Amino acid sequence: MMANDSGTLGSLIRIVRQRNGWTLREMSAVVGIPLSTLAKVETDKLSLTYDKLQQFTARLGLTMTEFLAQGEPAGETASASQVMGRRSLTTTGNSVHIATPNYDYEYLCADLRQKRMVPIMTRVRTGDIGTFGDAVRHKGEEFVFVLEGAIEVHLEFYTPVVLQAGQGIYLDSSMSHAYVCKDCDSALILGVCSSEDPDLAGELISLAEEEARQATETS
Repeated sequence: MMANDSGTLGSLIRIVRQRNGWTLREMSAVVGIPLSTLAKVETDKLSLTYDKLQQFTARLGLTMTEFLAQGEPAGETASASQVMGRRSLTTTGNSVHIATPNYDYEYLCADLRQKRMVPIMTRVRTGDIGTFGDAVRHKGEEFVFVLEGAIEVHLEFYTPVVLQAGQGIYLDSSMSHAYVCKDCDSALILGVCSSEDPDLAGELISLAEEEARQATETS
């Protein structure tokens, strides 16, 4: 029986391995990750850095979103009254890092799949909305709280507003939105994105990856 109830990175790797009929040694040879490391990850004793996770999915011929969807049978839904008992810690290695020209993203609790809320620690590095480029929009809603520095929030239907450390904003994420640092070199914000889409985390990571890819191609 596949142990996928916890929805961890280890259980997802186990599902992919078993679906392909591989031993751990055979999967290790395919993805280029040492057998000892892979064994610890599959048993949730170790996580993978984002670079290693990218290597893992690329060797499997999958995008990150496709990989995260591997463990979910088609049409499966959870009962509204079902107690899932899920949890995830923000420990070292349990996050996905993506750097773009405007933001340094850290997607927290990366081992927990199909999150309805996606916590993201973001370092805002751009201070000029004129050089920001295209504003961001995606499904759902989000709450952003300033931890360090100050940001200026630009929204599609509102005049810009400045938030200092200790202040936050809740907004409709389907509006175009952009955050730039204000009167500081950079600012640190904690954002929580929410949506009915169980693959919201995959969508957000894909958007950030595309932004990073485009920046690399034009540099």
